[in-house]
Amino acid sequence: MKAVLYFYERELTRWLRTKINVVSTLMLPAAWLIFVGLAMPIRFTDNYVDFLTPGIIIMTVFNASMAGGSLLLYDNLLGFLNKFLALPTPHESILFGKILFITTRGLLQALIIMCIAVLIGATILDLARYIAIVVILILIGFLFSGIATTIALMIGEYDSYGAVNAMISMPLFFTSSALMPYDVMPEWLRIIAHVNPLSFAIDSVRSIASGVIPYIGIGIIAGLSVVVLCVCVVFFRKFTTRL
Repeated sequence: MKAVLYFYERELTRWLRTKINVVSTLMLPAAWLIFVGLAMPIRFTDNYVDFLTPGIIIMTVFNASMAGGSLLLYDNLLGFLNKFLALPTPHESILFGKILFITTRGLLQALIIMCIAVLIGATILDLARYIAIVVILILIGFLFSGIATTIALMIGEYDSYGAVNAMISMPLFFTSSALMPYDVMPEWLRIIAHVNPLSFAIDSVRSIASGVIPYIGIGIIAGLSVVVLCVCVVFFRKFTTRL
């Protein structure tokens, strides 16, 4: 665990030193929340900011996770990964340190977006519901940082991963339940949205906001996270043995 925290601290320190990255990653979700949440003439709800906020905070963690998938490839390109592999620590600590950092970064950004949502009219929840929402955000961070890292390891090229990331991210978001409820979606979109893992997380956050604990949704997300992390470890071992 100490080795994991070392690699986690390294990534966190490097991220905090580039303050422009800290700010710039908040611009897109904040713009979605403010301009879409306040400007769209939505009729299916009295408070669209309340409806939109779960989708935006999940999108924030999701985007941070997908962007973080290239961290291993970046270290490999600069030659740091070979040096880390020579250290007398379990090699998987490198992977878990990065996944923990990616999740933390997404969580911090999502918490800021939640504060902005309250400022522009979102309903203030009690502490227990916020804690439950944070648990879902952490699980989503683990899930998609594991997926992103696995994809990055499979591709093995920094530039190609960026292209694949862009190809996956926005379609996955727009085919979720982030922007509209299922009953106003076209039939084809409703089918896709119901099996979209982002929808599981968004619907779970909305359930918590309404006072219901979605045990099934949380269980599905947690199960997917465990499976994805196991697969990611396997690909990481194969990737590092070739170095």
